Amino acid sequence: MIDLLFNEDRTVAEVVLNNPKAMNSLAPEDLTELSQAYTEAEQAGVRALLLRGEGRGFSAGRNIKGLDPRDDDATDYLANKVTPVLKQMSQFPAPTFAAVHGVCLGVGLGLAIATDIVYVAEDAKFGSPFANLGATLDSGGHALFVERLGAHRAMDLIVTGDMISGTEAVQAGLFSRAMPADELLEFTREKVERAARGATQAFVASKKLVADIRDSKTGLWDSVHDENFAQGALCSSEDYLEGFAAFNEKRAPVFKGI
Repeated sequence: MIDLLFNEDRTVAEVVLNNPKAMNSLAPEDLTELSQAYTEAEQAGVRALLLRGEGRGFSAGRNIKGLDPRDDDATDYLANKVTPVLKQMSQFPAPTFAAVHGVCLGVGLGLAIATDIVYVAEDAKFGSPFANLGATLDSGGHALFVERLGAHRAMDLIVTGDMISGTEAVQAGLFSRAMPADELLEFTREKVERAARGATQAFVASKKLVADIRDSKTGLWDSVHDENFAQGALCSSEDYLEGFAAFNEKRAPVFKGI
């Protein structure tokens, strides 16, 4: 079950994984609801989005309760149900945040990977539990672990099934910041609200630049070239004009996200 909440002025959307009895594990219908929530948030024109989970954990991944692997098409589930949603999440036209506590595994880890900024509880758990299932890590986990941890540490987590904490994950560069679990949601909400008051188009420009470096391995000078043109395109935006006006008038800017 996926809930979609808006703040009072509808500048922030909060997408909630709300199946705590199953540790927010995701069946195909949950992925459909998740996609619909992101679509609705985009149509509402929100300027920042928060993804979180109810209960004791963020998400344990795919809901495999009662699943008979002889009747399962794992490729269809991952390629045609999971991956399109992860791509949709990553392309959301505003900054996205995740507040991750408890377990974050499998498809749940994929949701975090597809989010721009991830704050985690110090005692959150990340890793690859698939060794006990005869399965392999999915939803972008290999790319994340190898890129940030290196091939040896990635294989260590995959083969042993050992978990790392939120604190360790941040120290290793997997995610943004770690903090006590009881401070996580309030802290993240404050950052989301701040982002929603910012220059949204500038954030979206940076989001594309970062994605190009990550996905297309854009080199330094190609990235500088792209930055130059992104900056030029922003010059005609209302927020760019407001930012410079506020600087010269020695006041705080009031951005509209346009």
